[in-house]
Amino acid sequence: MKKTSKKSWIIASALTIGMAVLTPLQAGATSVEPTNGVTVQIQQQITGTIKSFNGVGVGIKGRDGKNYYVSFSKFSDEQVKQMRKIIVEGQEITVEGGVVEHYADFYTFEDYKKELPKNIPNEELKKLEKMFSEVKKLEKEASKTKDKKESEKKYEEFHKLWEEMFQITKPYILANWQPQPFNVFLEYYYDFSENNIVIAENDKKKLKDIYEEWVKLEKDGQEEKSEEKMKEFKKVLRPYLDELNPPETFEKYIEGVNLEISAKDLAKLKAIYEDSQKAERDENYELYNKLSLEFYNILNQFIIPPTFEEYMSSRYEFKVNKADSKQLKQLYEEILKLDEKEDSTKVEEKWGAFDKILEPYSEANKEILISASKLTINGQEYLPR
Repeated sequence: MKKTSKKSWIIASALTIGMAVLTPLQAGATSVEPTNGVTVQIQQQITGTIKSFNGVGVGIKGRDGKNYYVSFSKFSDEQVKQMRKIIVEGQEITVEGGVVEHYADFYTFEDYKKELPKNIPNEELKKLEKMFSEVKKLEKEASKTKDKKESEKKYEEFHKLWEEMFQITKPYILANWQPQPFNVFLEYYYDFSENNIVIAENDKKKLKDIYEEWVKLEKDGQEEKSEEKMKEFKKVLRPYLDELNPPETFEKYIEGVNLEISAKDLAKLKAIYEDSQKAERDENYELYNKLSLEFYNILNQFIIPPTFEEYMSSRYEFKVNKADSKQLKQLYEEILKLDEKEDSTKVEEKWGAFDKILEPYSEANKEILISASKLTINGQEYLPR
């Protein structure tokens, strides 16, 4: 089970703050409007220290106090995989790229088109381009709306449209698909090699046979059967995956939580924890989410809520004026007195009021989004391939 930070009480770790400077490569840089309504700024340059890394981009704190997020979306999967091995927080990085308005703008139709087979007819590409624009519109609307139900509805439409696009491209993808050799697939997707894990010969043969059956099913477009075959593949592979990346034991997890929990509740938590790990391994995510909620409901009974001052300093880098701080503190302390289950509507309303006061501060301190076209890390330059 992964540690999660609940908005209510668990303190989020403060990010490492680095120094950076944003310098236009061209004085008086202006916006340009490419296709699909994605506004991109003329090239910018950022030199600074990485404060966070999420595997696909980096967060940088500007010398001017502003925050920047740099996406690696233009770089190949292989390049990003290599970067994950060398990027660390606190490291200096130089970035060149264009400013975009929304996270959804990092991935353009041109990026999407590059991933498609070359044999898709123009009429299909035109249809896909219109659908792609609608997908991006839904993604932005879903992320901006404050109405939870409306947001969920937009995301449902978003996923449905992506699926329709996939069904259009699928025949062309399958016709062009060249499956990787078994050993290459195993190393690329699971980081296995003869240097780190030795798979028993009988298991290796079994995995190879399952893989070849999976390839045939994929090529025939038999999705349900291919999914079942891949589950079979992962089941054989699971002991080796656990050897390569051992799952965290309950004892290790609970030690890091550092709470005084009764023996009776510890036994309950351990049983739920181990069941949730099994559910995750079996890819039963509905059960995993249910067990995770049950786990944290028990755990939260033993968590001492942080003070208002601790909560604010752990979650926000910006400072709030005295009048707003007083209002926020009052709301926060009122929330602490409410029962999260019995008074869920009131709790939600008060968090809504809390967030509304913070909106102008969040807006003033929101990240400036950069789509990277060149990176320099440890003196090594990276250009998209």
